[in-house]
Amino acid sequence: MNQRIIKILIPLLITTVFLCGCTAKEPAPAGDFQQLNAYQETYLSLFDTVTIVKGYAVDEKTFQESLEPFYEEFLLCHELFDIYEDYANLPNIKTINDKAGAEAVKVDDRIVSLLLFCREMYEVTGGAVDVTLGPVLSLWHDAREVGEANPEKAYIPDMDELKAALEHCGIDKLVIDEEASTVMLTDSEAKLDVGAIAKGYAIQRASEKLPEGYLISVGGNVLTTGGKEGGDTPWVIGIQDPNGSADSFIEKVSLVKGSVVTSGDYQRYYTVDGKNYHHIIDPETLMPSTYWRGVTILCDDSGLADALSTALFLMDKESGEKLVLSQGAEALWIDEEGNEYYTDGFKERLK
Repeated sequence: MNQRIIKILIPLLITTVFLCGCTAKEPAPAGDFQQLNAYQETYLSLFDTVTIVKGYAVDEKTFQESLEPFYEEFLLCHELFDIYEDYANLPNIKTINDKAGAEAVKVDDRIVSLLLFCREMYEVTGGAVDVTLGPVLSLWHDAREVGEANPEKAYIPDMDELKAALEHCGIDKLVIDEEASTVMLTDSEAKLDVGAIAKGYAIQRASEKLPEGYLISVGGNVLTTGGKEGGDTPWVIGIQDPNGSADSFIEKVSLVKGSVVTSGDYQRYYTVDGKNYHHIIDPETLMPSTYWRGVTILCDDSGLADALSTALFLMDKESGEKLVLSQGAEALWIDEEGNEYYTDGFKERLK
């Protein structure tokens, strides 16, 4: 299948365990022992970032075959959840946006499931994570594109335009018919932007196609399907220092099975008059949030972790801690001065 070439973003989380040269043994059917070798595959064209999958197998062919169901599912989710590109005979989120105010769109059940989850996360986060904020985010996206391409022309979206765009946002404008598998936006100028949730949701879904003991790293999202070699040995995952280089870690955490997701202000941003403006927009101020430099979530589900990392980035620590603990998750916050704050459960996982 043809794939479009996209811009590669540096991951916010970086796995610190490199598998090359590592081996393990497990019983072979013949009564002898098989040596498991460590392998890694990299994809550059999914969800606007670098995807790395690591795991153990008897040989390269076996490893590659084990990845095929994962890749097919992840690629399909990438296309279905895309808000910028059309795909032949595949109605997606962009299709819903294009037909806003005109008609309901019959879509794959993956889109229905995603949007039901998004609506749930809107309620759980008190509106902090709102996939109907597309009209506002679109103005910021356009400004960032200009700022990145032509720094001398960089600008901040006009507040009156942002407020006007907000009039076309609202979860009540999203109508989902589960039985018919259709989705409609009732306002012709409404737009969905699922960027705060879609990647984590897709990783979780696609990971179910992998054997136990694999690690997936997709930008700021890391998921493990079990301990290394399918056992209980945890993976070690580095959390990038917001004030350091891409390969400098402020902390490292151990993870056997589950997800680690970070939202931060230090990767996707542009500069206007010497000030950086990142991509995580507060629905209340319509401006980039200034509470934190980075928020990292530990929990079982990557979709939930994605939503929570965004939500906590947009609120004070007391509110965020109450929210994250209510969802059975753990969190790390890093502020402007580099101070770190943890939930008790997160601190226990530090290496």
